[in-house]
Amino acid sequence: MGTANIPIEAWVIALAALPGVGPSRLRWLLTQGEPEAVWRRVCSGSLKKVVNDESLRIPPAFFEQCSVAAKSMDPVAFWNAHIEAGIGVMTRWSASFPAELADDDDAPVVLFWLGDIDRLAGTRVAIVGTRRATRYGIDVANEFARELSIAGVSVVSGLALGIDGAAHAGALAVEGAPPIAVVGSGLDRIYPRAHRALWRAVAELGVVLSEYPLGTQAVAWQFPARNRIIAALSDAVVVVESQSTGGALGTAVEAARRGRTVLAVPGPVTAPSSAGTNQLLFDGCSPARDVDDVLLALGREPERRRPAAEQRPRPIGLAKKVLDSLPWQAVPVEHVLVSAGLSLGEAMLVLEQLESDGWVSLRAGWIERIGRGGAR
Repeated sequence: MGTANIPIEAWVIALAALPGVGPSRLRWLLTQGEPEAVWRRVCSGSLKKVVNDESLRIPPAFFEQCSVAAKSMDPVAFWNAHIEAGIGVMTRWSASFPAELADDDDAPVVLFWLGDIDRLAGTRVAIVGTRRATRYGIDVANEFARELSIAGVSVVSGLALGIDGAAHAGALAVEGAPPIAVVGSGLDRIYPRAHRALWRAVAELGVVLSEYPLGTQAVAWQFPARNRIIAALSDAVVVVESQSTGGALGTAVEAARRGRTVLAVPGPVTAPSSAGTNQLLFDGCSPARDVDDVLLALGREPERRRPAAEQRPRPIGLAKKVLDSLPWQAVPVEHVLVSAGLSLGEAMLVLEQLESDGWVSLRAGWIERIGRGGAR
């Protein structure tokens, strides 16, 4: 295939793959002319070297680096690699570009996807939070995602560890609305690797989106950039757990800036993992105490659901005393020794029984309670 036979999108993704080109610089490059013409100017080294927008922070060596890289790249082969990998590509000027993104003031120039892009249709809610989630947060994210999916609401998240992964797993656990993921790397660079199976499942039943071409490794700055797309795609954003700083709070800010509803799950005031969500509540965000709160925020009637029967054997005696003493955040084993007045041996026997029955999780000397939604 000659260069005359490739679409405009092929030139755009070739520009996107150049070293040092992120969303903002790609947007700037495409103000310099038609994509193919810009590509040829990059190759020849004749691209304008005066940038008026100081926010782009383009170093002097940028143009030379791009020129060297462009001369060694074959745009036709790069385009074909995307086609052969089953990756869809569209630019913001495409008629089929999602309206929620096309109208956004910080829209991605190009969008890549695995799965069915039509899965974006319908109501969408982002469930986001910290990678360092507690068992409480994982249970809540999983349960919210399952119930929203059953209610016909697609769950949007970032396929990261912690809350994101729990939300996607919950949405996949039921035959409900299709899951949607937005990632911060090329679609051939699965990150984190532990979520390889989760990526494939979301792509199979829903859609995985990225603004980065094949070969783009996951680097830190790309995740905050990814979060603006999550916010723009969502009708509402639910922050399940967040420290006082973090990407989930950034997603909340991006959502609020776009007029989206932001809800936060209340957490223990002593838990660092809930410091951010509790601050959101203090600042005026609506609480997400359960899925009904989220549905009401969407203008929908809460689903009439029969509470699931508790399947775990109810603890009695000393086991009940120990369980009742545990807060809804991770605590060291020593907490039980003090609160229940037990020896280490007695405490471990009781805790092992509670873990076997599905009430707690023991990890490296720490204990976490398991809510009903997290019991397996």
